[in-house]
Amino acid sequence: MTFDQITLPNGLRIIGERIEHFRSVSVGLWLGAGSQYELPGEAGLSHFLEHMVFKGTKKRTARQIAEEMDAVGGQLNAFTAKECTCFYAKVVDEHLPLAMDVLADLVTAPVFDPGELEKEKGVVIEEINMAEDTPEDVVFELLMLAHYGDQPLSRPILGTAECIQAYRSDDLRAYWSRMYRPQNAVLALAGNYDWERVKDMALHLLGDWQSEGLERRAYATQPAKPALLVREKDIEQTHICLGYPGVATGDDRGFELSIFNSAFGGAMSSRLFQKIREDSGMAYSVYSYPNAYTDTGMLAVYAATSPEAANAVIDMIRAEAASIAETGMTREEFQMAREQMKAGYIMGLESTSARMQANGRRLLLMNMTRTETETIDRINAIDFDTTNALMRDLLTAPCSVALVGKGVREIADKI
Repeated sequence: MTFDQITLPNGLRIIGERIEHFRSVSVGLWLGAGSQYELPGEAGLSHFLEHMVFKGTKKRTARQIAEEMDAVGGQLNAFTAKECTCFYAKVVDEHLPLAMDVLADLVTAPVFDPGELEKEKGVVIEEINMAEDTPEDVVFELLMLAHYGDQPLSRPILGTAECIQAYRSDDLRAYWSRMYRPQNAVLALAGNYDWERVKDMALHLLGDWQSEGLERRAYATQPAKPALLVREKDIEQTHICLGYPGVATGDDRGFELSIFNSAFGGAMSSRLFQKIREDSGMAYSVYSYPNAYTDTGMLAVYAATSPEAANAVIDMIRAEAASIAETGMTREEFQMAREQMKAGYIMGLESTSARMQANGRRLLLMNMTRTETETIDRINAIDFDTTNALMRDLLTAPCSVALVGKGVREIADKI
């Protein structure tokens, strides 16, 4: 399958993946705006702006935005990440014009009403409080700080309650003017659509979107010395995160990383799951997962256990990392992991939302595309020895550690 692609005169890139036998279509407007690009004094502004565009545009109130999509049974939402923000919708194919109209309206014509802003501050602060009440989120944020130090990548997407409380409409408008520009955006579609009609609609709705004024700062995440950070919190379990080096988004070794992550801690049959949960019964939740960004990456390991068992669990994680790095994956583990990866990818293709998100993110962050055939061929080409060599390099490197819970300072003293 090939992609439909075009770049409008103002610099907006458009990518479509047509699936004729579907009756739905997913569409997303992607912006290269996230916490990674925030200047000092702008913490959480990317995410706050994502909220505020839903509070009204030049031609729709917040209620009208919700009612128009609900009236056709459509789904409308958004999310903010470290390096991007995405506004997206999924509708029955006949309602694609409405979905594109609403998304274009949200991104190009928000009003940032001061009254709505004050109300939405409370919503975002409650979201920050909810994250604070989720130890898994807290320990991962702490791991980012331990692994990357005080750099933009390590700062929370949500910002802080103090920062959110201080923002005014002019702050959001200035950030929007600087970052929400067509050459810093991608319109992505997947599902059933007419490409010629999509081009006409995009030109009508987004062709006049101003292309001047983009001021997205360059950044480079510098290596930081791995650290051990703790945070005391009055909760029952100790939450543990270890961070090993990973690979960046777009690094072709990400395929090998996904394979050995599956064998190490990414699946129920993985070594960490079997050793720590099944054999020892010391944790309900234990897993590993890769995080990739445009200029760096990390392989993280998470576990939650009792304070009494925390040091033993940390020792087991490190022992399994050392063991698999020394001996390598077995051929059986390798084949199983590769089939899991292939099956996960193929099953994900059954979702127009997943296709749209993969294509939009890849084009925005890496300015590239990858077809279904190319991806499956690359998975089939993953080499056993290359995978083991990469795993050995990453798992023998110094790792960062983050601990959240009661008495974590005493636990840290024994590491």
